[in-house]
Amino acid sequence: MIIDADCHISSCKWDGLAMTAPELIVEMDRAGVDRAVVWLKPPYDKNIDPENRAVYEAVLRYPDRLIGFGWVNPRLGRQAAELTIRRCFEEYNFAGIKFNGAQDDYLIDDERLSLPLIEQAVSYGKPIAFHIGADFYENTHPHRLGRIAGRFPQAHFLMVHMGGAGKPSLFRSAIEVAQQHANITLVGSEIEDRAILAAVASLGAERLCFGSDMPFNLMHAHLARYRALLRDHSESQKRAILGENLARLVGLLG
Repeated sequence: MIIDADCHISSCKWDGLAMTAPELIVEMDRAGVDRAVVWLKPPYDKNIDPENRAVYEAVLRYPDRLIGFGWVNPRLGRQAAELTIRRCFEEYNFAGIKFNGAQDDYLIDDERLSLPLIEQAVSYGKPIAFHIGADFYENTHPHRLGRIAGRFPQAHFLMVHMGGAGKPSLFRSAIEVAQQHANITLVGSEIEDRAILAAVASLGAERLCFGSDMPFNLMHAHLARYRALLRDHSESQKRAILGENLARLVGLLG
């Protein structure tokens, strides 16, 4: 099973990169990808409810292909964010939820703004994803996720971009933080080749997931890149990185 752990879809074609669910399915078929984690595509209208709803409807339409994650923005206010989390888990039954302190401009470990919402999300017992990148490193530095992971050791966290999405990347810090916190799994999207190999060497194949960041990148090209990078690794390691790790985190594997 090949799973892309980082894909964005939109409710409609409202900019040049926006990709609807049917369009993503076409690209998945072209690439030979079985399933994809999907969340909304930034930038977005600050009323994120329609985009979360579009992800939900996409999963209903393609339940065997798409794995839905919600998106919550603490900047929209505590009450609205709490309602979003409840809706994402209780109404939409999403596999997880994502926080993006770069796109939405907040410190992901802010004691008053972010952590109460993270605690609420943790209570549902599902993975929580964070954009962790060099594009806005003050807000999304890997060590901030390390602080969160230490506070909520019972939860599991996806470190999306593993310190990439900008240059110079913070992949060394990302790996160091993941070494300190076993409840963090890296998603290697928007990150350089050597970072992916360093993560496998330092953490083992069970702590990394393939991701393309579609539609910002091309899924088929990034899957081919991963296969080239992992050519000297075992088949079991390849299976883990290309799908099994993510499948296990969202309950598709025992």
